[in-house]
Amino acid sequence: MSVGTSTLPSNAPDSVEHSPTVASLQIAPSPHLSDRSLSTQRMMIEVIIALLPVMAVAVYVFQWYAVTSIGLCILVCLGAEAGLNRLAGKSQTVGDWSAVLTGLILGLSLPWNAPWYVAVVGSLAAIGLGKAVFGGLGCNIFNPAMVGRAFVMLSFARELGAAAYVVVESQLTVVTEATPLSLAKQFAADLAAGRVTAGDARLQIESAERFWALLVGQVNGSLGETSAIAILLGGIYLLARRVISWEIPLGVVLVSLVCVELSHLTGQTLLSPMNHLISGSLLFGAVFIATDPVTSPVTRWGRFVYGLGIGFFVVVIRVFSSYPEGLMFAVLLMNATVPLLNRWTIPNPLGGPVPKKG
Repeated sequence: MSVGTSTLPSNAPDSVEHSPTVASLQIAPSPHLSDRSLSTQRMMIEVIIALLPVMAVAVYVFQWYAVTSIGLCILVCLGAEAGLNRLAGKSQTVGDWSAVLTGLILGLSLPWNAPWYVAVVGSLAAIGLGKAVFGGLGCNIFNPAMVGRAFVMLSFARELGAAAYVVVESQLTVVTEATPLSLAKQFAADLAAGRVTAGDARLQIESAERFWALLVGQVNGSLGETSAIAILLGGIYLLARRVISWEIPLGVVLVSLVCVELSHLTGQTLLSPMNHLISGSLLFGAVFIATDPVTSPVTRWGRFVYGLGIGFFVVVIRVFSSYPEGLMFAVLLMNATVPLLNRWTIPNPLGGPVPKKG
């Protein structure tokens, strides 16, 4: 939103009648772009380009399963967007690529063997419940991809539970073992029952070989979360292109490292802070999900606090709940606080704060 004024120059002749100040008020939903060359379509395409390394690793590790799941999510999101726009009598917004990006992120957040109907229902929920009911892109409160992911997570708990990621007999050797976070949960339960010692458990889940596998993507998990290197490459690209703000990823990473270190020292978790950071969807969410310009704060301090909140809730859910992962719920929880964060962190105008009346 911007306000402009137009007045006559001070050296105008006296014979010219001075017209009153004319105010120009422009109101539009977010994202608010200061650079006119950075359109919504270009922003979406830039994020898709940044996701190319993540998609490449997903296809390499999970092969045809990744192609079908991601492709189905994108197609259903495009169809849902076009159909709902037509039902509402609105102009088509398929060309802004936001539906493509929603389907892509949703597909990357699903397990490699998610049934086709999970992808379809999740995509319909993402576009219908996450975006269309609020009025479309720029009016939605919650991240659409995470709305779809949460909907299918609660609706198809068996298909998306920790056991669904594992297939003992498979040509894909990476899926014969549990995800790193599920494995850590299992070792914690075994340790509490006295079946293993703390030293043996930490040795098996924090070995150098496993750390390298987490970096390159040779571990089980959702399609887009396995390779920390691929995610970082995409994040560097987005920061270099000034598509995302650095405050949100920094806040997520900082508070998660601190909270995990405290939990690690007190014996609440077996994983070290670095292993927590590159395991699961924490890094993927910090770069590609939490930075959504529509559902994140517009002020600098607001974005930083928003990132801190996401990192905090991720660790709390991972450590103290029965869920091995917490990124999805953390993002949705902090989405709800965005209006409050924007109000609390309004920057002072040039020249100091506005004097209070009375």
